[in-house]
Amino acid sequence: MPGAITLEDNDNAADVKNKACWAKSVYIEDYVVVNENRTGIGAFIVWNITVETLRGSSFRIRKRFSEFDALRNRLLLTFPNSQAAMPPLPPKSVISKFRPKFLETRRVGLQYFLNCILLNPEFSGSPVLKEFLFES
Repeated sequence: MPGAITLEDNDNAADVKNKACWAKSVYIEDYVVVNENRTGIGAFIVWNITVETLRGSSFRIRKRFSEFDALRNRLLLTFPNSQAAMPPLPPKSVISKFRPKFLETRRVGLQYFLNCILLNPEFSGSPVLKEFLFES
């Protein structure tokens, strides 16, 4: 039936999409506030991210929120029918952007976003995602 919900066996090794998955998990452990001057004007947050692969290795990267935003926008351009599979990023805040409670909520939201992207076979092999992860 068109539009019916179906179940699929995702353990099928012959499925090309399953081969695209290479990440096991992603964690945003903490952040660093980067101050460009003594007054704090122009300060920003850099997130420390650890990605674990299915082969048992891991690597660390550092990204700003603006880079997450650019990744999401580029993925939506590359996969225009995928908005339902891609969670929104946590909201911005001018007033509380350096407060610990806000930053913890943002950390959890960014980690959830990355897990949804990295563990989705549709996105995990994308050149857009690989550029985000492997180019500085």
